[in-house]
Amino acid sequence: MEYPETETFENLLALRADEVEQLLRHLLDGRLREGELDRPRRLLDAMRHGALNGGKRLRPFLLVETAEMFEHGGRAALRTAVALECVHCYSLIHDDLPAMDDDDMRRGQPTVHHAFDEASAILAGDSLLTYAFDIIADSETELPASTRLELVLKLARAAGLGGMAGGQALDLEAERVSPHEEDIIKLQAMKTGALIRYACEAGAIIGHAGPADVERMGAFGSAIGLAFQLADDLLDLTATPESMGKATGKDAKAGKATLAGMHGAEWARNQLEGLIGQAEELLEPYGERAVILRHAARFVAARNR
Repeated sequence: MEYPETETFENLLALRADEVEQLLRHLLDGRLREGELDRPRRLLDAMRHGALNGGKRLRPFLLVETAEMFEHGGRAALRTAVALECVHCYSLIHDDLPAMDDDDMRRGQPTVHHAFDEASAILAGDSLLTYAFDIIADSETELPASTRLELVLKLARAAGLGGMAGGQALDLEAERVSPHEEDIIKLQAMKTGALIRYACEAGAIIGHAGPADVERMGAFGSAIGLAFQLADDLLDLTATPESMGKATGKDAKAGKATLAGMHGAEWARNQLEGLIGQAEELLEPYGERAVILRHAARFVAARNR
């Protein structure tokens, strides 16, 4: 595959990440919001440690750029994107805990339970998850109440029992019982793909897209969600801890089955090419308006950390 104008795309990705970072800093400052009694300093610091530590901010990027493709971006899209990132950051904090994946490093720095303690990490994750729905429901997210309700409901479904959290449960189960290939695909579609699918659906909803376009963008999100996880599994096989900013080779050590581990690196690369081709086909009706999302799909497949 060829990935043209990578530098230009990565500059835009960095720009959007900075916008997300700035709004997160504002939302996670010490000022009380209406109805709040206090913002405990240690808990707030733990939340900030888990949320303000860089990262590509790919999920927010997809949400904002999907809304932009439908010509309705702006502050409401950014706030919804930041809410989504709060859910993602909560999941990373909890995934890193000793009872889950037991990681010491995340994005090149100590995980929250190492920088603080396990109780603070649990509460920081809980608070970020809850805050996500606060952000979307707040009237400062200037969307019709019915749209905010739809976004809240879809995020709850994507993050919960039938989505990301359920996928993590299946992933932990896979360490004890070797799953079949279709089971791995399902758990990855839930654990990783559900929030990526939500990003693309939510962007379309904010962009006033019709039901068919929302469904199409959901399918696009599903394709690149599977690609993202496949690329992640491939990196776990081939990358160094230094390049990733976290431990690698953990899936094999834990006896956890992945598609890349099951079929090998060459198979995984071929599958990635097919998934990105599928994603690009889904974007064809939008022509040049979809150029950034096409680059995003290619970036997912080509990333090296």
